[in-house]
Order: sequence, then C-alpha cells, then structure tokens
Amino acid sequence: MSAQTFNPERLMQVILSPQVSEKATYVAEKHNHVIFRVVQDATKPEIKAAVELMWKAQNIEVESVQVANVKGKEKRFGRFMGRRSNWKKAYVSIKAGQEINFSEIAQGEVK
Repeated sequence: MSAQTFNPERLMQVILSPQVSEKATYVAEKHNHVIFRVVQDATKPEIKAAVELMWKAQNIEVESVQVANVKGKEKRFGRFMGRRSNWKKAYVSIKAGQEINFSEIAQGEVK
C-alpha cells in the first residue's frame, strides 16, 4: 500500500465525536477498539490518519479501521413523520497496550 498524504485541515474535520454507549464501552474493553462518529464521506485511510494526527503526542498507532453506516430512525413529530439523519461510525483498533486519552483534546493540549 502506498503512503498517502492528506490535508491536515480535512483530517481535523473527519472525526466528529467519540461514541459513548454500553456497546462502545464493551467493545473498547474486549477488543481494544474506540468508536467514533465520523463524517459521511470519510474513508478508512482518512480516519486512520486523523486518529494518528489528533493523538500524535500519545504516539497512538492504528491497526485497522472498520466503518458502519447507521440509518436514521423515523420519528413522529406530533402528527407529522420525520426522519433523523443517517450517520457513519468508525471502529478504530489501536495497538495493544495503548490507550486514547480524551482529556488532552478537550483541554487543547494537542498541537
């Protein structure tokens, strides 16, 4: 596989937020994965590069990325039917023994 270069500005916009749920916590403990909400048009190489860029200070290395498109639910708003937006989530597998610290991103310490 050839080394790809990505625009750093684009990479900072690929990851929207970590997905926090019971399933995400279970997967994180069992398989050393972290689940993120990502933009709809993100590719696996972009997601990998974005995670490694955002946590460069912690020397995080991504082993693999799996993505899933989540369909938006149909919801009722009074007498009208509406639909929530579709979104994409990424299961990012990091190397054994490594852990992502989200507090550094929130405090703005990562450059």
